[in-house]
Amino acid sequence: MGIHGGGVTAMKYTSSKASANSEGFLLLDSSLSPLFANRVAAEILSYPHQPETHKNLDDYLAARVRANLMTGGSSHFPTMVSEFRSGRRLYQCRSYRVNALAEEGSQGCFAIILERGSNGSFSIARVTERFRLTTREQEVLQYLLNGLTTKQIASGMEISPNTVKAFLRMIMVKMGVSTRSGIVGKAFTGTL
Repeated sequence: MGIHGGGVTAMKYTSSKASANSEGFLLLDSSLSPLFANRVAAEILSYPHQPETHKNLDDYLAARVRANLMTGGSSHFPTMVSEFRSGRRLYQCRSYRVNALAEEGSQGCFAIILERGSNGSFSIARVTERFRLTTREQEVLQYLLNGLTTKQIASGMEISPNTVKAFLRMIMVKMGVSTRSGIVGKAFTGTL
């Protein structure tokens, strides 16, 4: 299946069940429609039904991605959730922007990894609660944890870089750290 056609329904599923610790993988185009999804990702997003029961799996998965994995953001930098629940299971969601090499004006794709979480795993919701972050501070933290620069965060949130810096200073004060790397370190170690 190529990048420009076929969609997820063109991929062939293996008849064997995915193991419980497998990761789901999705590759989305710039409009957040799936270009590829492995069986685990399709099962996670289709739960409690099997992916094969959906007549148009491409549209169904696209709708599920938008409903369950999106939190907002601009059209150039959509914000993905860091975790979500499917049935009784909690999944960690890691998203990565994949830049297109073809044309300068092309928007690129998004790669998403869905990983079953454990009780001791990282949770941005717990960090937000523990340090009493506002919604906008949480959004800045999510972008920071995804490795974005101040300018990229500003572009994604459609605010000025100075406003991003102000949010970062407030996060630093609330967490008791003095650097961006301190924020990241405290976010991961402060939840244990």
